[in-house]
Amino acid sequence: MDTVIESASYNHHQTVFMDNVQAHPGTFVVCTYFVAWAIYARNHNVFDLPVQNLTHILYAFANLDADGRVFLGDAWADTDKHYEDDSWNDTGKNLYGNFKRLGLLKKANRHLKVSLSIGGWTWSTNFAEVASSSSKRANFIRTSIELMNDLGLDGLDIDWEYPKTDDDAENYVTLLRELREGLDSYAAEKDDSNPYLLTGAMPCGETQYSLLRLSEMNQYMDAFYLMAYDLAGSWSDTAGHQSNLYGGEVNIHKAIQHYRDQGIPSHKLIMGMPIYGRAFQNTNGIGHPFEGIGAGTWEQGVYDYNQLPLPGAVEYYDAEAVSSYSYDISKRELITYDSPMVIDRKADYIAEHQLGGAMFWESSSDLKSDHERSLISNVAGGLQRHASLDNTLNHLDYPTSCYDNVRAGFD
Repeated sequence: MDTVIESASYNHHQTVFMDNVQAHPGTFVVCTYFVAWAIYARNHNVFDLPVQNLTHILYAFANLDADGRVFLGDAWADTDKHYEDDSWNDTGKNLYGNFKRLGLLKKANRHLKVSLSIGGWTWSTNFAEVASSSSKRANFIRTSIELMNDLGLDGLDIDWEYPKTDDDAENYVTLLRELREGLDSYAAEKDDSNPYLLTGAMPCGETQYSLLRLSEMNQYMDAFYLMAYDLAGSWSDTAGHQSNLYGGEVNIHKAIQHYRDQGIPSHKLIMGMPIYGRAFQNTNGIGHPFEGIGAGTWEQGVYDYNQLPLPGAVEYYDAEAVSSYSYDISKRELITYDSPMVIDRKADYIAEHQLGGAMFWESSSDLKSDHERSLISNVAGGLQRHASLDNTLNHLDYPTSCYDNVRAGFD
């Protein structure tokens, strides 16, 4: 194994994230994506979220059509499913499903902010066309803010994977500017002094991030959620670390330095972490060729973290790369993922470099919060060695929501 192994104009928006998400310098965000499809075979529900260790939730995903209209992807999961304590005899039009559960969580945990994430890998197809058209951008802005209002949310998260041309990059800035204007107008109409969040899922691959006009995006965005994972996988030439802090041609530190060099304040940079592993079969280790990626838990080659290390495999920590992996010598199978030791080191890095906090993809694959290997719990604990977690207030007042129970504050 060729690794080091140890055992075991909108200028005021430039500070919105500091004001709204970091109540004062030195507080940290702990954020996770919650995916709509988790409620099915994974049997992971909103009420399973470890809210005591979270400050923000990103709900994945809303879709957008070719005309720019944003819409939810799974009505039954998102707004319709009745849980055991939901009545079938409520009068009027009421919100159910995951978003009612999130609303109840927000009411009970005023530090918890929830944003709607739009796009993702599967649903980014229409972004380029929509961003290039003033009328389609207007549709996007109107319908996304309507959804945010109707569902009782705290912001919008743009997950465009990925802009491919200079025109895309320019149009992305325009979309963000106009969306920021729309969110500010919405807040002003409500006489709400608590800003609504505008964030984005951002690449850590040089080909993708070097294209973006980051310094221009900065003035409109509250946070940059760095997708600091999938740095290696089935597309790679050799088995490699998928979320290494240092080393190799691609690493997280290099990406963070680029964002900072482009003028993004450190407190706006949120380091993404995977709650899953990527597999390489028939390999002698990191840096060696492989053949095949294995069955995975739900997707070929991808294993839920809560299943790792697999039986027969040994977990290793690479101190030089700040990364971990498991290796089954009999099967010659390597799986790259973040272990609690890696999470602990990354928490220290976040504090030392004054980053804004941590983000996870995604919550269904973690262990229970009281388990010593829970990644979300470990990063929350690691960050709190240095400072407290963000506890700024969420929004609860939505008097123009289309849902009666949202307007009533779920009373």
